[in-house]
Amino acid sequence: MTDIENRVVDEVEKVVKGKRDIIIKVYAAILAGGHILLEDIPGVGKTTLATAFARTLDMKYNRVQFTPDVLPSDIMGFSMYNAKSGEFEYREGSAFCNLFLADEINRTSPKTQSALLEIMEEKHVTVDAVTRELPQPFTVMATQNPVGSSGTQMLPESQLDRFMVRLSMGYPSHEAAVQILKGQEFVPMDSVERIVTRDELIGLQDKARTLSVHDSIFDYIVTLVEATRESELFSMGASPRGANALLRMSRAMAVLSGREYVVPGDIAEVFNDVLGHRVKLAARARANGMTVAEALDEVRSQVKVPRT
Repeated sequence: MTDIENRVVDEVEKVVKGKRDIIIKVYAAILAGGHILLEDIPGVGKTTLATAFARTLDMKYNRVQFTPDVLPSDIMGFSMYNAKSGEFEYREGSAFCNLFLADEINRTSPKTQSALLEIMEEKHVTVDAVTRELPQPFTVMATQNPVGSSGTQMLPESQLDRFMVRLSMGYPSHEAAVQILKGQEFVPMDSVERIVTRDELIGLQDKARTLSVHDSIFDYIVTLVEATRESELFSMGASPRGANALLRMSRAMAVLSGREYVVPGDIAEVFNDVLGHRVKLAARARANGMTVAEALDEVRSQVKVPRT
């Protein structure tokens, strides 16, 4: 990675220990202008990760703890009557920020979840027939407890498809857990410093969006996505949005590596994270005990890697 990218990752790693690969992928998703779904059990540092990135990248940060009584107006904003002026005034919702943390998104009502669809896809809100642009850059980082936890419900496929990546932090290693208990790994959030300004972050996003991609890489990405639709391992393959997300994440990984072009290795590194929540295993694959990651690995191994 380049020096400045290393500094960003190192700064976040001050408070999120032993998860450097996850930190890099979250950073890549932010550079790609995408949204991140962290699917994990409580207590592994998901909120800490979001807060650290907000401080390091100079992003205005809002957090909403999603519960069944959270309303769409809490996120999108609402109009309130001002008795003095005799007019309705718009009050911004919590989505008006650069990094919006939707904590435990699968605990709220479907109506509130659907309110996020326009925000995530269009990056603006429409209230009382008036469309208002959200600040730039804008990223949604949502956390989700595993399906089956009390009070949770599955996100609809239309919303899952709008997350660029789905990641899982997992438990810390034995050594890291011991150090956390000793207190040696505790660093206050105030020690996390800004490394990149908001304007610099927008510049990095522009660079990732326009990074050079060879025709063989375009063809490789489309072939991989088509393979998920044709494989007997899946009952539902990835959508065209999945191919677009794979391209954008690959470009961002190339930027983090300090390259001016995408290589097949960039695609392989994020393939499962980008497509894992966009596909469904076929009944036979589930019966054989195969996981989504294993099925995706098998599909990818069957597609010829281009020489670039």
